[in-house]
Amino acid sequence: GARDSGWIQVFSENAQEAYENTIQAVRIAEHPDALLPCMVNLDGFVISHGLENVEVYEDGLVRDFVGEYKPEASLLNTEHPVSMGAIVLPENLFEFKRQQSEAMRNALNVVEKVGKEFGKIFGKEYGFTESYKLEDAEIGVLGLGSTMGTLKYVVDENRKKGVKVGLLKVRLFRPFPGKEICEKVQHLKAIAVLDRSDALDGIGGPLFTDIKSALYSKVTLPIVNYIYGLGGRDITLENLQSVCNDLIRIKESRKIERLVSYLGVKE
Repeated sequence: GARDSGWIQVFSENAQEAYENTIQAVRIAEHPDALLPCMVNLDGFVISHGLENVEVYEDGLVRDFVGEYKPEASLLNTEHPVSMGAIVLPENLFEFKRQQSEAMRNALNVVEKVGKEFGKIFGKEYGFTESYKLEDAEIGVLGLGSTMGTLKYVVDENRKKGVKVGLLKVRLFRPFPGKEICEKVQHLKAIAVLDRSDALDGIGGPLFTDIKSALYSKVTLPIVNYIYGLGGRDITLENLQSVCNDLIRIKESRKIERLVSYLGVKE
């Protein structure tokens, strides 16, 4: 529902990432080149109601990293008062949305810069995406959130059998890092995209349609979509293994039997 709201959106694989993404989100949102709300996403119940260890950093380090926001225009400035509201009238809306679009493009550089600075201070650098055993892979699975952690186990088990599979976790969803995704998957022979949401547009999930659009005219390779976990339904190792099995068949035959499939749905 918030996909096209104009908010920067980052996704977390686990509680540690949700915590660290939140720290970065303040810096990202308040950067003068962006000045857009930043939404930190995590899988409800799977992460929000789960129990796992989180390394919490010292308040002073976090405070220094986030810094103090100094607004260009303050409502409390009595010498130069301003008026702010939640509505933009028709004569100004087009220009307002155009500025939003420019800020979203600028946000790519902001997210990258803040992620690198976070790494220097806290020891873990963040980017737009995170790959796992993808460099020498022949087939790959792309997705968001907690399922990518489970998928690493499936990748490892397939590697033991000689299957060259890897994964690409998309951390930044808005603005969409299409260029980087293309560069990281262009050597693959087939890819699958996991969506924990169905756009109900007759085409596929939102991540799938964005990735397919980014690949268009740049990279030609078979791509399929899997909708899973709606309503918080668990995704199993068997579900994820079936995705790998499908990709193996697609790689060998170069034929796609079904563009969009539903994992774990009751027949």
